[in-house]
Amino acid sequence: MILETERLYLRKMNQADFHALCEILQDAETMYAYEGAFSGAEVQEWLDRQISRYQKWNFGLWGVILKETGKLIGQCGLTMQPWKETEVLEIGYLFNRAYWHKGCATEAAEGCKKYAFETLNAREVCSIIRDTNTASQRVALRCGMTKTDSWTKHYRGVDMPHDRYVILRQGSVF
Repeated sequence: MILETERLYLRKMNQADFHALCEILQDAETMYAYEGAFSGAEVQEWLDRQISRYQKWNFGLWGVILKETGKLIGQCGLTMQPWKETEVLEIGYLFNRAYWHKGCATEAAEGCKKYAFETLNAREVCSIIRDTNTASQRVALRCGMTKTDSWTKHYRGVDMPHDRYVILRQGSVF
């Protein structure tokens, strides 16, 4: 286990999580901000990328487990992401649609923010969110982040405007 919140715990994902990830990444409604559902091969590539991140940085998107059931209900964690001319530490989150609007994303993201500041000693952390993804924007705002800038990413053949929401560790300045 990497971290624990009131209702959740976050842990590294492994190959046994493939089918639970398929429930998330192969759902077209869940994946609207990514321009559609993933194929099985794309899900495997996603999982392999997280495992590679764990080996490289000892963090990545972690599996979010609902304590009450032991079920993997989403993923949330920290990744290094390109932003304009640099790389930034990002809190990312993506949940099974059955668990939307229950506060799980905010709870997990808050845990990751605390981990970034207290364990990684990060000066700042952000969330990079597609401009049409209002639910994810609300999670970032509830975590105390502020929209700071915008940039258009090219992904899956589409130009996608994204906004970056940032929070600084207490005592840090821009």
